[in-house]
This record gives sequence, C-alpha cells and structure tokens, in this order.
Amino acid sequence: MPQRTLRFRIRQDGFVEETVEGVLGQSCAQLTEKLESALGTVQHREPTSESYISSEELSQLLPDQIKIS
Repeated sequence: MPQRTLRFRIRQDGFVEETVEGVLGQSCAQLTEKLESALGTVQHREPTSESYISSEELSQLLPDQIKIS
C-alpha cells in the first residue's frame, strides 16, 4: 500500500493550506472531510493529477505501475 501523507501549512494570516499525497481518485475528499469541517470553511480546492484517476482506471493498473512521488 502506498504511503499517504497530509501536509498542513499555517500561514501568518491564519489560513491553513492542506496538501494530500498518495491518495488516488476522489477518496481524498472523503479522507479530509471531517478535518476540513473542523478547521473552518474551505475557500479553494485544487485537485492534483492523482485525483483524476477513476476507480475503473485504478482497477486496470497493476500495483507496480502506480508510482507516487
């Protein structure tokens, strides 16, 4: 199983920037939903290339073909 990483950057103005790595497809939103609601209102989301992998495409990939940096 690939490593999953959540990174947070708290800016001086109080905004929190969250980066999720190692999560494929739309499961990223499910993973961070409760945490985001506890932090406040989400003002902007910027999907990574990993979020565009569909479950159908994911099932066709072999585990050694999935490379997460």
